[in-house]
Amino acid sequence: MSRNSTRRLTVAQALVRFLSAQHTERDGVRHRLISGTWGIFGHGNVAGIGQALIEAQDVMPYHQGRNEQSMVHAAVGYARQLNRLSAQAVTTSIGPGATNLVTGAALATVNRIPVLLLPGDSFATRVADPVLQQLEHPVSGDISVNDALRPVSRYFDRVVRPESLIPAALNAMRVLADPAETGAVTLAMPQDVQAEAYDWPEDFFAERIWHVRRPAADPAALADAAAAVRAARRPLIIAGGGIHHSEAEDALRELAEATGIPVASTQAGKGSLRHDHPADLGGIGHTGTAVSDDLARTADLVIGVGTRYSDFTTASATLFQNPDVRFLNLNVTSFDAHKLAALSLVADARSGLEALTAALAGHRVDPAYEAEYAEGKQSWERVVEAAYTAADEDARPTQTQLLGALDSVVGEDDVVINAAGSLPGDLHKLWRARGPRQYHLEYGYSCMGYEIPAGIGVRMAAPTTPVWSLVGDGTYLMMPTEIVTAVQEGINVNLILIQNHGYASIGGLSSEVGGERFGTAYRYRAADGTFTGDPLPVDLAANAASLGMDVIRAATVRELREALAAARASDRPTCVYVETDPAATAPGAQAWWDVPVAEVASREAAIEARKTYERHVADQRRHL
Repeated sequence: MSRNSTRRLTVAQALVRFLSAQHTERDGVRHRLISGTWGIFGHGNVAGIGQALIEAQDVMPYHQGRNEQSMVHAAVGYARQLNRLSAQAVTTSIGPGATNLVTGAALATVNRIPVLLLPGDSFATRVADPVLQQLEHPVSGDISVNDALRPVSRYFDRVVRPESLIPAALNAMRVLADPAETGAVTLAMPQDVQAEAYDWPEDFFAERIWHVRRPAADPAALADAAAAVRAARRPLIIAGGGIHHSEAEDALRELAEATGIPVASTQAGKGSLRHDHPADLGGIGHTGTAVSDDLARTADLVIGVGTRYSDFTTASATLFQNPDVRFLNLNVTSFDAHKLAALSLVADARSGLEALTAALAGHRVDPAYEAEYAEGKQSWERVVEAAYTAADEDARPTQTQLLGALDSVVGEDDVVINAAGSLPGDLHKLWRARGPRQYHLEYGYSCMGYEIPAGIGVRMAAPTTPVWSLVGDGTYLMMPTEIVTAVQEGINVNLILIQNHGYASIGGLSSEVGGERFGTAYRYRAADGTFTGDPLPVDLAANAASLGMDVIRAATVRELREALAAARASDRPTCVYVETDPAATAPGAQAWWDVPVAEVASREAAIEARKTYERHVADQRRHL
């Protein structure tokens, strides 16, 4: 074929054909970079990208969503399950369809997960001006609602002419495939430009492979890192989500086994070691285990691998209390590697861990240190057993007993998904992760409504893997609409719908900080403005059934275990509905979290909460 040959297509047709030819490759394994497109059509994309997708069904699968934010969540779940090596696109109309993407885009970028957003946009030619749903800005004619996506995108471009699609599309793929730069990528598509024809060079549609790099550690930095580990007496590894993205679980295990250094995990990193590995101490930070947090307080070297050190991980800068503590950060991004004034090792997690293990040959922590954390691990396991075990199998389950029932049913490869409410704390402290993909917590953005669409995305990425989306009543009410998508597509996700008649997590936090549970009620309001003790007569199980799910109601621990087993065996989208006992059976927070309390207040609850706050805030440190 001549290098000068061209093909006449519209901009939308060219984009879809281009996307279908993009691949990633890491360690010799190739993946489709954009494996499919989610879409909700309206003016702004129905006659452009919509028409292009009809013609390209043989190379670009289309998935119909019900909510734009949900479509992004589904794409994030898909990409995370596949270690960010394959992603999906999301197309929307202009106006509300585009702005509904913002929350999903923020979630993707915060969690460093690739997703391609293709919102429609107002006319580039400005002939129809203002077009329906167009935002008119009195001092800037080139602004549209899509500009709201700029701060939550890792790359943003507006394709205002056909030929500008070529560099925009190439840059979009570059960012999506970059392990350090990835996140939400937005190509805003004016609706008139989508439909415009252009003579495209054939080379634009040639198969293209984006190699996902594994940067190696600088030799001098590696030598400094090894020296720091050898000098430490109480080192502690914090495993972050970068372990999973890099598929570095085996490399981490080999380092822990060779050196005896214990491993605690962030919400994103949980499962980096199996729960029963001797070096695995479970979660760390505000929602961490007692053994992890106790060791963190006395650690003299904290080795962060693939973590961005959120405030939950550091207990709002109060956790690492050893006056001589130092940090060593192994991260593919320089930005994260330098946090906490750390000795930085900028490298891929797997290659960096392998190099560090080799550099530490023959080194091992003191046996007394290993014995100390082994005893702490055993002690915490007794806490887990107590939380999981029900004295009466015929009683209503507590939330932690629900987790115990699920623990008894899931297999090695099942995926458990959650994002918000009181469940993340219980799961981080108590869940026994058996594999690297089993624990799927979106806690970078902690977005209510993520769980159901993410479950669909995970199941699409792993069609034979049982998937459990855990949601409370408050979260369910945020975004249940993708149940219809699961039913339509025959994607048998399992939904565990937990009814505790209120916003348990934020209600509890409100009580702790002097907010007196204001604005978190899920009860009848009396004529005097107060809330009664009677729960609202809301039947969420009936709602799930009305959307097409099979629903199993469980009233006791015994019925719950049977219902979970039945759901796992089903080939249909199934909801297990359970009303939980509100009694607190989860262990309390093992570390603090900074939620500022009013310095001046008139109500006693806030005044007392401020006193507690001031005691804790005095422990905050700046690690310099």
